[in-house]
Amino acid sequence: MTIVSRSVAAALASVLSLAETASAGDASRWEESFHSRARLVAGGASAVGHWVGIEILLDPGFKTYWRDPGESGLPPRFDWTGSTNTGAIEMSWPAPTRAEDAGGIAHIYSERVVFPTRVRAADPGRPIDLHLNLEYGVCKEICIPAQATLDLVLDKGDGPHRGTIEQALALVPRPQALGAEGPLSITAVDPVAADKPTYRVTVRSPEGATLFAEAPENWYVSTSRLLPGGHFTITIDERPKGFSGPAPLRLTLVAEPRAIETEVHLDASLAAR
Repeated sequence: MTIVSRSVAAALASVLSLAETASAGDASRWEESFHSRARLVAGGASAVGHWVGIEILLDPGFKTYWRDPGESGLPPRFDWTGSTNTGAIEMSWPAPTRAEDAGGIAHIYSERVVFPTRVRAADPGRPIDLHLNLEYGVCKEICIPAQATLDLVLDKGDGPHRGTIEQALALVPRPQALGAEGPLSITAVDPVAADKPTYRVTVRSPEGATLFAEAPENWYVSTSRLLPGGHFTITIDERPKGFSGPAPLRLTLVAEPRAIETEVHLDASLAAR
């Protein structure tokens, strides 16, 4: 049996205490929830603010959802109430994956997702104390709401998780104008004759690309898979009564590892249909 002297034990305890203190600003503790866990990670300070990642890990076979969850699922909710010394908090969304099952088409993340977030300090000379109430859906066959309460103090200096956040930022769709040049682009959006308001979205992309369409609140929009000839179709299944166009639509085109985001306005002829 090895006997450790009190002085050595005290020294070890001191080292461990210092290690805990040193890592206190690196990440929040993991908070376990339904087949998942979540935490905040620090990416360090920059000229545009502090970088933080909201990280969710999921058990094998489980998924969570994008801001537009699709036909089923729960979008995540981020409540920063209780944070101090915060100015603007700007969160980005990595591109999702399209999944189809008995519940319909869903826009999901599986295994792991990190939401890169830029936080500006109200007073740059003081630390930022973040407090996040996170709600997100976790689903395998049925969807269960999950929750996490996460705290992290941000101070000056580099964060050890900057690489994690940069990897997540690379997955965020890049804003791009309609008709822009490049190997991945949305070149045209044109109405076509159909029973419901329908649009042909012509793209430049490799095989296997996916299109996500986000319409205003209380609209229901369905999107096809990539069709021969390099286009998708978007159908307006439901919209508020009394609408008069044009209507804004956000289109996200994904061909891993790249993704773009294009804002368009559907024509005013919707009002007559």
